[in-house]
Amino acid sequence: MKRITLVCAAGMSTSLLVSKMNTAAIKSVSNVKIRAVPEGDFQKYADDTDILLLGPQVAYTLDKMKAQFEPKGIKVSVIDSTDYAKMDGEKVLKQALAL
Repeated sequence: MKRITLVCAAGMSTSLLVSKMNTAAIKSVSNVKIRAVPEGDFQKYADDTDILLLGPQVAYTLDKMKAQFEPKGIKVSVIDSTDYAKMDGEKVLKQALAL
């Protein structure tokens, strides 16, 4: 099972995207666990994360997050802003699993 955590400024705007990603995961029979958390809370979930996706509003933290979490084996990327704006759960899920 892949464990995916989405991070945004407050964790709320990504909640809808998580729901859409879960729907896409069910359709594609992907074995994933997806959650959304505020950027400041991610440290609590790092041990239970394989893939970290940053919302466009916190993309400025990419270098810091990569330096801190990639050595621990967590893949880190920024969600495409168009896919985020459209809340395209299928595309964002594919992006995550491609990492």
